[in-house]
Amino acid sequence: MICGIDEAGRGPVIGPLVISGVLIDGQQEEQLIKIGVKDSKLLSPSSRVQKFSQIQDIVKDNMIVICNADEVDDEINKTNLNILEAKLSAKIIKKLLPNKAILDCPSNNIQAYTETMRSLIGSNMDSIELVCEHKADFKYPVVAAASILAKVTRDSEIEKIKNKIGYDFGSGYPSDPRTIAFLKKHYRDFDIFRKTWATYKKVAIAGNQSSLSTF
Repeated sequence: MICGIDEAGRGPVIGPLVISGVLIDGQQEEQLIKIGVKDSKLLSPSSRVQKFSQIQDIVKDNMIVICNADEVDDEINKTNLNILEAKLSAKIIKKLLPNKAILDCPSNNIQAYTETMRSLIGSNMDSIELVCEHKADFKYPVVAAASILAKVTRDSEIEKIKNKIGYDFGSGYPSDPRTIAFLKKHYRDFDIFRKTWATYKKVAIAGNQSSLSTF
């Protein structure tokens, strides 16, 4: 039994980080290839949505973890983003109990990240083979399937936030002009922002300085 794990939403200043894991056997890997599973970034939004349900029908099991902005901030204040992703990935591995887990490694130091993962899943799971690789979502269909589940889930969560607050803030990424314009206007108004992000801090400092000068 093989588990693939990937994330969506590491970089945005708005919204959750989503980690997904899928559990398959060798036969199901062939089925994932047959339906055209590939890294979510290579698929259109409509194709990702279509494959989401197909993947869940094919795989043995799956798990999706949604980590909201305030939860991301809480962990960043204590450790860092890689540790947060490792903790959530370990949670998935402990739930799905694969013989082998393949992860899209977020760290430049693959060996250190693998050792961190090993410590987080615990010595009682030493028999689980861990494979941490860069670009694993391109190499392994099981990881690509996880990337699709994560991306579609994050996109859905972003739409829920937009509907709840009544604003279209774009993608939530700092590279998006709509996101930055919304952040500058509403950084005090909602709890959807990752306040540990440099992008948020820069806007907040500028806003506070402007308020003081006006006063």
